Amino acid sequence: MAVEPQRQHELDRADAIGRRVGVGCFSAVVGAASTAMIAILLGAAWAFLTRAPKCEGMPLCDWYKWALVGGVIGFVTLPILVLLRLGRSAAPPANSDRG
Repeated sequence: MAVEPQRQHELDRADAIGRRVGVGCFSAVVGAASTAMIAILLGAAWAFLTRAPKCEGMPLCDWYKWALVGGVIGFVTLPILVLLRLGRSAAPPANSDRG
């Protein structure tokens, strides 16, 4: 069954938007989790270098602050980077002569 061109254009546009939202949401979750872990590692290094007091059984006492800041940074930046990369055209490089 054929779909009229105007309707097909609307369906294609909705499909593209849905894919971008899905990729953006997934990368936001992954970015928040991974960057929070990296921030905790940096916080542990900072606590070691500044000889901060240690908490029993924890890598650093204020780990949640480091995780929150890192998580917010990753939540914002990774989806932006992924969606910018997906938005680029797939054009070949200007000079593809590899000799």
